[in-house]
Amino acid sequence: MELILAIAIGLLASSGVWLLMRPRTFQLIIGLSLLSYAVNLFIFSMGRFPIGAPPILGPGGQGDPASFADPLPQSLVLTAIVISFATTALFLVVMLAARGLTGGDHVDGRPRR
Repeated sequence: MELILAIAIGLLASSGVWLLMRPRTFQLIIGLSLLSYAVNLFIFSMGRFPIGAPPILGPGGQGDPASFADPLPQSLVLTAIVISFATTALFLVVMLAARGLTGGDHVDGRPRR
């Protein structure tokens, strides 16, 4: 399971960086999204992979903290998802405005011939 997740994180990160190098703004936005997905998966994987572990302690119970899921990475990923959605929406609006002003979607503002 850990190997599959590590490969998925590596593929998402490398695809995101490759798309960041492309000359079109839409490819840049998709690259940023893929990179944020890779970072979210990485943060989520830092909280271990307990299978069937409850997220919190039962009522009035004492327990071993090592057998419970860590809620901190889950809350960090949830916050990062909301922030990445908002920045993607902002980037799309800026991309549409820049395309309307320049007539193309090239990163440096010049249409490619």
